[in-house]
Amino acid sequence: MRHLKSGRKLNRTSSHKRALMRNLATALITHKRIATTEAKAKELRPYIEKIITRAKRALVREQQNKLPQGQTIDIHARRTVATDIFGKGAVQELFDVIAPKVSERPGGYCRIIKTGVRRGDAARTAIIQLVDWFDVQDGATSTKRKRKPAAKKTEAKPAVKAAAPVVEDAPVVEETPVVETAPIVEETPVAEETIAEV
Repeated sequence: MRHLKSGRKLNRTSSHKRALMRNLATALITHKRIATTEAKAKELRPYIEKIITRAKRALVREQQNKLPQGQTIDIHARRTVATDIFGKGAVQELFDVIAPKVSERPGGYCRIIKTGVRRGDAARTAIIQLVDWFDVQDGATSTKRKRKPAAKKTEAKPAVKAAAPVVEDAPVVEETPVVETAPIVEETPVAEETIAEV
């Protein structure tokens, strides 16, 4: 029993779940929008919002020069965030692009949009995205698969093939049957060997 265990298990071991969260967070920082299952998106939202808040506070400390002497960037905050996401490029993107853009927002940096169920396993899917990069679409969005209209069938006219040239007045050659006679071989009876019973 999982008494007082917060969060979703997601049918993974703790190390696998941590790696999954790091991968999802890195993808969200890099692409600003990812499609995943609803449970993973709900688990990712508080994880990524804590990371963005940490980057935003580091940005404030950098702007107010509240850093140790000789530092221009908050190295400790970057190293702490680097343990929660993969890749130096994602850390740099978070601190240099995302944090300045969300600096005025008091929280709620992510939005989850439910997109229906997946065909193969009926899992509920969702899109999680950063709020300041995408606008909300007005009206309900359809989750049905859109099909292309069928191509109109045109009646194909039968193509007239060029007729093979007809050969007239061709000489007819009659073949005469050839009868082969094989030499007759007489068979002589061979004595059978008897097998002794012991």
